Amino acid sequence: MEETYVKKLVKYIKKNLKKGYTLPSLKWSLISQGYSRTAVKKAIKKANHDLAKSAPKLKDKPKIRVEKEPILQEIDEPSWKDKSRNFFARIRDIIRS
Repeated sequence: MEETYVKKLVKYIKKNLKKGYTLPSLKWSLISQGYSRTAVKKAIKKANHDLAKSAPKLKDKPKIRVEKEPILQEIDEPSWKDKSRNFFARIRDIIRS
């Protein structure tokens, strides 16, 4: 009896993982719906095992390439002190003229 119960949970978990739900969200939704924690844990373990079996095996290690972007030269901007000094000098020149 419990085996069919767990099989139904495994089927439900696999179906919803394919839809994009996460394992923790499925786990807590099943527990909050009244399923026992042990049955849910067994079902998650079995679903992970089944999905791992069906996953393709990598023959070669993937090659990781890092592309470096050129560093742009920083333009020297005047400091806030220079900007304020220039601002007030312009105001002074306007007032004098």
